[in-house]
Amino acid sequence: MGRKKSKYYKRTLHQQTYDRFQRMIAFGESKTDAKKNGTTGNKIYSKSTYQTYKKHINYFVKYIMKTYPEVKSMKKAKKYVAEWLELRVAEGCSAWTINLEAAALNKFYEIAPDDPKRFQCPRRNRVDIKRSRGQKERDKHFSKLTNEELIHFCQACGFRRNVLERLRGDDLYDRQRVEQCLLQARKEHDMSMTKACEDALHFFSDQEYFILHRKDKGGKTRLAPIVGPHKDEIIRRMKNTAPNDLVWNYINSNCDVHGYRSDYATYLYKLYARPIKSLDYKKKILCADGKLRSEIYVCRSDEKGKKLDRKAIRAVSVALGHNREDTAITSYIRNL
Repeated sequence: MGRKKSKYYKRTLHQQTYDRFQRMIAFGESKTDAKKNGTTGNKIYSKSTYQTYKKHINYFVKYIMKTYPEVKSMKKAKKYVAEWLELRVAEGCSAWTINLEAAALNKFYEIAPDDPKRFQCPRRNRVDIKRSRGQKERDKHFSKLTNEELIHFCQACGFRRNVLERLRGDDLYDRQRVEQCLLQARKEHDMSMTKACEDALHFFSDQEYFILHRKDKGGKTRLAPIVGPHKDEIIRRMKNTAPNDLVWNYINSNCDVHGYRSDYATYLYKLYARPIKSLDYKKKILCADGKLRSEIYVCRSDEKGKKLDRKAIRAVSVALGHNREDTAITSYIRNL
């Protein structure tokens, strides 16, 4: 027989948090359909989002347990959300971290965007980005000479680390295979692969070889073109790897994969960008969100006034697996 709980037993804040998150899990369900139905507020559709949110909510829980030990329920802890986030700002956490923690708490407590008590996060500016900028301590433990081929690989394909670690020989696609895969995906009603193939064929009509990024961030699948001066080197290694074998059995933990992803984005932009003088500010193009905007993108903040080719930015965003063009500009495209 199971142990009978005492009537005085109460779940800890960590247990309450865990139970709440378990009720929010919706892995495998369609977030797109949920958005149409307006039911995304209390659901988490990605495992990585779940793990990240849970980690940051636990920081908040530890703060409550230490500062307000008399608080025994997460419901009562809600009134300290703004106080916690203000403390994080005072501690010098980046705007990206504050926005992430606020997003986790807003999701957990279902705090609506128009709620007057919702914490107003500091603005995220490109100039404040620290990740993969300049020399870091870990660079001392990573030999660029020894890992030259790995670096070339990252710069040519735009990987996130999780995809690079799972990359197999069978993840190389030439244009003919993409076309065949598109027909098969449509036949099987595989919407994710259908979109990946359509985007590759449409945005990169001049490219012959692609890398399949399987179940990348948010569970997305995409086909990104292989570009750059070391393209042949990458294609050769992929072809020489058995279909089900890993391309890289070991990836140095000090390898700045994210930084090389930025090199990939910048190279792609320069490859597809048209001369600004040849563009017309009044001419509109269709963006990822379905809206028409000028083909000239005018930068803001610290790069105020700089003009970029929006069509090229869109191609970079597709290759990186982002829907929002400003993410490519803010976080990846550099030194233009």
